[in-house]
Amino acid sequence: MLSRMDPDTVRGDGGDVYWRRRMSVLVAVLVVVAVVAWACSSGGSGPERASSAETSPSATPTVDPLLAGLRTLAMGTASPSPTPSASPKATPAARPKRPGEPCAQGDLVLSLQAGKEQIYSAGARPTFMVTLVNTGSVMCTADVGPRALEIRITSGADRIWSTADCVSGEGTDVRELQRGVPFVRTLEWDRRRSSTDCRSTPASALPGTYVVTARMGDMRTPKGVFHLR
Repeated sequence: MLSRMDPDTVRGDGGDVYWRRRMSVLVAVLVVVAVVAWACSSGGSGPERASSAETSPSATPTVDPLLAGLRTLAMGTASPSPTPSASPKATPAARPKRPGEPCAQGDLVLSLQAGKEQIYSAGARPTFMVTLVNTGSVMCTADVGPRALEIRITSGADRIWSTADCVSGEGTDVRELQRGVPFVRTLEWDRRRSSTDCRSTPASALPGTYVVTARMGDMRTPKGVFHLR
């Protein structure tokens, strides 16, 4: 029996096992020392931390509204700011009207008056009076010819007579309308029909109820009703 370890035995496979066992024991000792040291350190400060956690109330941090808004804008979640409304453009001042320019329709007042007799006996001719007044600030001109200033007689849907039918020449009649001075035209109807084909012998209107109106551009006078016998 050998009294000491053979050097060949230490260098062989038995020697590797021996050193591995010693290293395992050393590692185990180091782990135990580390655990004890950690327990001591945490044990001393643990109650302090717990008590401080218990005694110090959890205060809610105060948030500045301005900062909160800035943060929201920075995060890109702010509502889109309303598009500023465009400043109203200044309306250019209207150019003063010059005397002799064409009358604006808004400056004209058109009216029609029928004769006093609303019922015309056989052979009596209806008469009408048309007035056109310039209410503008200066004198203006207007075409009061038979086409531009039309007097029309109807019976129901039947167009009986019109000053615009069978007009000879250009049919224009430009007049100067002074402010507030009415242009007056009086006309007598011969009780005959008119047509656009300008027949030489127009037929006579039959007894019945008729409507007369005057029109100029978009202007229309109230209807005048009369009767023929």
